[in-house]
Amino acid sequence: MAPDRGHLLSSPSPSPSPPPSPPPEPFDSFEPNISHTRSDHGCYASPAAQDSALDGTNFTFRGVAVGIAIGIVICFSNTYFGLQTGWVSGMAMPASLIGFAVFKALSPYLLVPFTPVENVLVQTVAGAVGTMPLGLGFVGVMPSLEFLLKKSEGAPIDLSLWRLFVWGIGLCLFGVVFGVPLRKQVIIRERLKFPSGTATALMISVLHGGTKAGSSKNREIETQGTEEREELLREDERENQHHFVPGGPANEHDLRADWKRQIRVLTIAFSGSGVYTLTQYFLPILHKLPLFGNHLAHTWQWTLNPSPAYVGQGIIMGPATTFHMLLGAIIGWAILSPIAKHNGWAPGDVDDWETGSKGWIVWVSLAIMLADAVVNLGWLLLRPVIKHGPEWVRSVVDHYHHSASWSNFILGRQLAGYLALDSADRHGQRSGPSSKHRSSDELPDDAPAHHLVSNRTITILLPLTIILCVFCVHVTFGAYIPLGLNILAIILALLLSIMGVRALGETDLNPVSGISKLTQLVFALIVPSGKHANHAIIINLLAGAVSEAGALQAGDILQDLKAGHLIGASPKAQFYGQLIGSVVGAFVSAAVYKLYVSVYTIPGELFQIPTAFVWVFTARLVTGKGLPPMAWQFALVAGAIFVLTTIVRIYLLACRDQSEWCRRIHPWIPGGIAVAVGMYNTPSFTLARTAGGVVSWWWVHWKGRGETTVIVLASGLILGEGVVSIINLGLASLAVPHL
Repeated sequence: MAPDRGHLLSSPSPSPSPPPSPPPEPFDSFEPNISHTRSDHGCYASPAAQDSALDGTNFTFRGVAVGIAIGIVICFSNTYFGLQTGWVSGMAMPASLIGFAVFKALSPYLLVPFTPVENVLVQTVAGAVGTMPLGLGFVGVMPSLEFLLKKSEGAPIDLSLWRLFVWGIGLCLFGVVFGVPLRKQVIIRERLKFPSGTATALMISVLHGGTKAGSSKNREIETQGTEEREELLREDERENQHHFVPGGPANEHDLRADWKRQIRVLTIAFSGSGVYTLTQYFLPILHKLPLFGNHLAHTWQWTLNPSPAYVGQGIIMGPATTFHMLLGAIIGWAILSPIAKHNGWAPGDVDDWETGSKGWIVWVSLAIMLADAVVNLGWLLLRPVIKHGPEWVRSVVDHYHHSASWSNFILGRQLAGYLALDSADRHGQRSGPSSKHRSSDELPDDAPAHHLVSNRTITILLPLTIILCVFCVHVTFGAYIPLGLNILAIILALLLSIMGVRALGETDLNPVSGISKLTQLVFALIVPSGKHANHAIIINLLAGAVSEAGALQAGDILQDLKAGHLIGASPKAQFYGQLIGSVVGAFVSAAVYKLYVSVYTIPGELFQIPTAFVWVFTARLVTGKGLPPMAWQFALVAGAIFVLTTIVRIYLLACRDQSEWCRRIHPWIPGGIAVAVGMYNTPSFTLARTAGGVVSWWWVHWKGRGETTVIVLASGLILGEGVVSIINLGLASLAVPHL
């Protein structure tokens, strides 16, 4: 379903001697400019994208406005689910589909047609607004600071709305700006897949009739971006089992009809989920059905929340992840919880975070998360050394053999480049690392210069956004975190965001949780030994929040830039759209958070804020405070086990392309993060997600269908509950009684 399925550049067949060329005209001197224009065209994914890129639809106010509107809906949804279970999603594919549906409905009134690159802009802005509840800590760090700290740890902290606004503005920009310079390395040079970005590009290209074959003059232009788009979108097409003849009119009609069905599926799922959510307000018993009997429900928290949204989350997570979460729920709530209760290690009620087994098993889940995070992030650092180390060593040895003296060996990188003439003949290629470095630098850009974010812009904006972050954090929490530690947190955030971006590009998972935990570990080594030890918990939380913000934003902008790269959208337009969306999202997410915490009891029956407990428990763990009896022994054993399972998963993932056995066995090895989430969330949510995983398995593996339809269905279920939760919020604020 790639936009242009025609053959790429091929050598023309020889022709008879052409007639002599006429004498050059005076305007032939403009040929370089004409070539530049052709190059500009060739950078885009399809004829439609080429035209739209040149008529100004890369960045439009209507696109930004619709993106903001969709993003606000996603923001409400993410705040609602984030406070319940910690789950947040950027909703890239639903945002693209909804944006397309909105403009399709308005098409009779549009002076300028809605284009693929404008669709990319809508999705970029919507994602920037929608992910701010996680990026700014409004589902984790802020609730922990406001509700969970003890007096000895610095409570109470007044988090007024203006304070949250300032905090949000400070944190929402620096990760976006820092992520843009990474684009050429991870998208152009290394061509990392960024699976969600690729899937979004596929959806947008099909929505806009991208299967139409390009004209011959467009097929004459071959670019790196077009090659990669063809390769990645064809691979994604095979995974979704769509078979068609490029450019066939009947096939294009079928694809349009298919996406009309997807919009209908989204609408029906949205409506059904919304009706159920409204019903849940009046019948609260639906939140906790005693699936296994009243005794297990009331004593051990084994209930079911048959929420369509959590079924949808399970569909998106897939069967492997949800089954690992179910394993975590069984270990935590069916094995460890009764052991801790009966042995007196957690004497309080089971659902008590402080004295009950609910809080006790969180320490075990934290150890599992930390083990998974440290091993995975360590592998991200070591893998380039393991993969390229022998090549680097050979390069150094080769350079040593061709150096006339030690001074040439140490200082003679330039000389190494000159002596490659005869060595190239002997070795078949230039020796030394310099040639590879130079060829990498000479890779052509995938877009014309006026559509790229200039180095000057980054050079100006990056220091400004870092200074803004330091200033805003100092204004809001300067009484707790000193300026030096504030700056250190930002430096760590920038360094760790590189690891997060690489992980996202390769696995579609941005390990922001592990990155924040790693930052908390670093600050635990620094703060308790200094004069600010009395605020160690608060400093630890704030440092983790800054690192999470940077990693999330850098990953989000590169995921969107990948989609834009495949469609042919302007990176500069996406960059400014992301900045606008981030600023709007900072204000919206802060206001939505204050709405929820002012209307509902937090933590409470509906919003248990488990992620906030994980944050504050991690801070206490790494600073050596608050471990209940026997918790550290069980945590140590669990951590050791999941160090081994994570290593096994990394090995199987690395060899699964070469071995069918590795590919088959990998999903059966439990992932640490999924197991830990199943342990610290109550079983009611995990059981619903597992049901969604079963639906996903049945649809994809049993029926052999593509994932797109079931993901659209899941998105409708999630957005339906998220949007109608706004109505429930209004009913709760008006104290409308339950039935």
